[in-house]
Amino acid sequence: MDSVYVIGRDAVPSFLRLAEGESLRMTLVVPEGESCRLSLEVDLDGPGASLDLAGASLSSGGEQVEISVVVRHNVPGCRSEQLFKSVVGGSAKVSFNGLVYVAQDAVRTVAHQQNHSLLLSETAVAESRPQLEIYADDVECSHGATTGYLNPEELFYMRSRGIPEDEARRMQVEAFLAPVLLRAGIDEADTL
Repeated sequence: MDSVYVIGRDAVPSFLRLAEGESLRMTLVVPEGESCRLSLEVDLDGPGASLDLAGASLSSGGEQVEISVVVRHNVPGCRSEQLFKSVVGGSAKVSFNGLVYVAQDAVRTVAHQQNHSLLLSETAVAESRPQLEIYADDVECSHGATTGYLNPEELFYMRSRGIPEDEARRMQVEAFLAPVLLRAGIDEADTL
């Protein structure tokens, strides 16, 4: 099942349960100008259940965006992938708190969680707390987070090829968010 939720327009479920063999591909989008506190819990309760979860946010003013995700692998043989990307400018603050829980008997679990943030100003804040809580052996789990600024060397290269600085910055932001936005059927970051 494929689902796209735009915060401020769509009601996002707070709890989901996936039974045996069920698969969910969910994309969450927080458009520019939207503050929110989003909390999502997903239980993988049947063998072969899989979750592919992605999210993107664009905050350029004083927005406050809090995203909390808990994914519980309760049985063997389930899979989850998470990718969250945020672009934060102005005095906005974005926080991501993610937990992947693997129960004692949930062997052969595959779970990956990533959170990446791009800061556009010195006053922007991005916080990330990816977490793994694993009680089983024979699992493949990873998590990671990055936070950084636009690459000045890439901007210089683009400008040396005749691309105006504002357009070069926009292109870098779109390229950063593209893996999530294309899933949601959004072609350009400025349409958020």
